[in-house]
Amino acid sequence: MSHDNGLPTTAGPRRSIELDSAEALRLLGTVSFGRIVFTQHALPTIRPVNHVLDGGDIVIRTHDGAALTSRTRQSGSPGVVVAYEADVIDPVTHLGWSVVVTGYAHLVTDADELARYATMLHPWSQQTMNYAVRIRPDLVTGVRLAAA
Repeated sequence: MSHDNGLPTTAGPRRSIELDSAEALRLLGTVSFGRIVFTQHALPTIRPVNHVLDGGDIVIRTHDGAALTSRTRQSGSPGVVVAYEADVIDPVTHLGWSVVVTGYAHLVTDADELARYATMLHPWSQQTMNYAVRIRPDLVTGVRLAAA
């Protein structure tokens, strides 16, 4: 089954170039949107979120009723295993990059840190986001899609 999305067809194959973890984290810090992956009822769940990179950690804001808030609140040490993905892929040329971070997520409980993140990271929805979750990267991978 073919699908025509109205975009011009691009010519030529792409090369996939592995990024080292430092370059992957640098690229992640250049964007504010990504997707967090965690388990809910033993199944993978993905949520689009905005983020900030702070000292090598990824920080997102959540609200009281969010599944991720509940999961991180219930977890002890070392936290909840999550994956975080962000990318910039041109829809016409299909060139760009993609980064995946795997690590442990924890609720931020320090009031001063919460206040600082509230000034750094503004929610996109009208929902009150009074929690923050910090992801400490353990595994950082990335690829750059370049013209062959």
